[in-house]
Amino acid sequence: MEPVPLLMRIIYLHGFASGPASKKAAFFRERMLSLEVPDLAAGDFENLTISGQLELIGDLAGGEQISLIGSSLGGYLAALYAARHPEAARLVLMAPAFGFARRWAAAPEAENWRKAGFLDVYHYGEKRNRRLSYAFIEDAFRYEDFPDFKQPALVFHGIRDDVVPARFSSEFAATHPNARLHLLDSDHELIDVLEIIWQGAESFLLP
Repeated sequence: MEPVPLLMRIIYLHGFASGPASKKAAFFRERMLSLEVPDLAAGDFENLTISGQLELIGDLAGGEQISLIGSSLGGYLAALYAARHPEAARLVLMAPAFGFARRWAAAPEAENWRKAGFLDVYHYGEKRNRRLSYAFIEDAFRYEDFPDFKQPALVFHGIRDDVVPARFSSEFAATHPNARLHLLDSDHELIDVLEIIWQGAESFLLP
């Protein structure tokens, strides 16, 4: 498949404990020429924060008009960024991690994480455990559960998602007419429905 030339810069934002070599990032890179896929941890996963990732996206965007594709935490980051940057033109969000800090704080390991100051997390990009500071959660509470961006968006969510329940995307879409929600028969990864997502995203991002 020949990748499609881009008329506008598009940045792909990977999910939590993932990286630029993820399956979904590779899928979209094969289809879009010059798609930008940064390492959102910038090589320092232990000190990862929402604020640091948003700063990285801002530095990469450089104030230019861009569109964003985001998966899971990357989808939440795309929404946060768009709510603060009107130059973000369009968004494609896959299983966006709305309600991120609230859901993490309710996890069984949260209290031990807070006491220890760090948590060992399996990093899917590096295929090994990595340490993550509790500052990640403390910083995440600075941000809203549902970023109120106004730009056009496509939201794809699997009805069998047991990581970020689809009801979060449904709740968001119910109050944001700029977002078109597509509920798919898939899980959090959405790997088995990527061609369906591409069919919608191609015409939306590359009119």
